[in-house]
Amino acid sequence: MVAGDTAWVLMSTALVLLMVPGLAFFYGGLVRTKSALNTMLMSLGALAVVTVQWVLLGYSLAFGPGSTWIGDLSYIGFSGVTAAPNATYAAGLPQLLFAAFQAMFAGITVALFSGAVVDRMRFAAYLVFGVLWTTCVYDPLAHWVWASGGWLRELGALDFAGGTVVHISAGTTAVVLALVLGPRRDFRRVPNVPHNVPFALLGAGLLWFGWFGFNAGSALAADGIAANALVTTHAAAAAGLVTWVLIEFMRSKRATAVGAATGAVVGLVAITPAAGFVTPLSALAMGALAVPFSFAALHYRPKTRLDDTLDVLACHGVAGVVGAVLTGVFASKAVNPLGADGLLSGQASLLGVQVLAVLATVIFTAVTSAGLLFGLRLLMRLRVPIVAEVEGIDLAEHGEEAYHGGDLSDLTGRRTSLGDAVVLPVRLLR
Repeated sequence: MVAGDTAWVLMSTALVLLMVPGLAFFYGGLVRTKSALNTMLMSLGALAVVTVQWVLLGYSLAFGPGSTWIGDLSYIGFSGVTAAPNATYAAGLPQLLFAAFQAMFAGITVALFSGAVVDRMRFAAYLVFGVLWTTCVYDPLAHWVWASGGWLRELGALDFAGGTVVHISAGTTAVVLALVLGPRRDFRRVPNVPHNVPFALLGAGLLWFGWFGFNAGSALAADGIAANALVTTHAAAAAGLVTWVLIEFMRSKRATAVGAATGAVVGLVAITPAAGFVTPLSALAMGALAVPFSFAALHYRPKTRLDDTLDVLACHGVAGVVGAVLTGVFASKAVNPLGADGLLSGQASLLGVQVLAVLATVIFTAVTSAGLLFGLRLLMRLRVPIVAEVEGIDLAEHGEEAYHGGDLSDLTGRRTSLGDAVVLPVRLLR
C-alpha cells in the first residue's frame, strides 16, 4: 500500500462527496422558492440511498468478477472488501477506499437527474427509482467501462472519470423522466425564475472545487496523471465559462451569473472523460467546443414540450457526448501511456470506439430507465397531485418551507387565508 496515494484518494473521496451539497445549492438556487427544499433534499437523499445500495449490492455488480456485462455477487455486503489492496484496480490503495470513492460517483449520478423532475415528482418515488436505476443502469455501465473484463473497456473505450457512466447516463435518464412524468401544469405559462442566484453561484463553485477530486482522484494515485487531470479540469472549466460569457455578450451585450456558472459546469462535464488523457491545451479546446452545443440545446429545449426543468440534458447529456467524442480526437499516449492515441495523434479508430460507447450508453440507459419507470408506475404514484404543484412541493412532500415571509403564520404556527388576515389580528390583541 502506498501512503501518499491512499491519502490523496481519501481526500478525493471527500471532495466528490462535497459535490453533492454543491449540486444541491446549484439546483436549489435555480428553482422557485416553493420547491427549493425538495430540490436540495433530492441531492442529499440520492447520496444516502445509493450508498446503502452500493454497500449491499452495487459495488459487487459494478466491480465484482463476472461476465463482460455485469459483475457477480462476490462482494455482496462488502464481503471481502477490506483494507488490503486489490491489484486489479488500485494496487496502492485499500480496496475499501476504492469502493468508497466509487460510491460517491454512483450517488451524484442519481442526484444529477433530479433536476429534470423539479416541482412534480414524489420524493419517495424518486428515491425508489434511484435505487432501481443504480442497480439496473449505473452498475452495469460502470462494469462495462471500468471493470476488468467489461466489454467497452476491452474494446478500448476511454472514460477517465465518468463521461459516459455518469453524465451521458444522467442526461439520457433526465429526458426519459421528463417524458414519462409529463410537463409541469404551468410549464411555459409561468416563468421558472431562479429564486436565489447567489446559491447557484455557490453551488457552481463547490462543484468546481469538488471536481478536482472527481477527475484528478480518478488517477487513483498521487502522480503525474493526477496532476494532469487537475490542470485539464481547471482549464476546461475556465474555457467553458469564458466561452459562455462571450456568447451572451454577442447575443445581448451582457453576461449573466447563471450563464457563467452553467458554462463552467459544461466545461467540467466535457473534460471528465478525457482529463487524464489530454493536454491542458486540448482541455481548453474541449471546454470551449462543448459550450455552443450545450448553449444551443438549452435555448432550444423551452420551445419543445420537454420539461427538463434544469436542463440536465443540455448541461450533462450534450456536454458529456461532446466530451466523450472529443476524447477520441485529442487523447494522446504522450500524456498517459495507459490510454490511447486519438485522431490528432494519427489513430482514427479511437474516435469510432468512443462514438460506439456513446450510442451504447444512450440506448441502454433510455430503454432500461423507461422500463423501470413504467413498471414503478404500476406500483406507486410518481407525480404529486395538482394541488401540491400549485401550493408548492416543499409543503406537500415535506411539510416545510425554505423561507418564512414574516406574515401571520409566523405568529400562529399555521398558514393563513385571506379571511384570517382580518380576523386573526383581533384575536391576537385579545
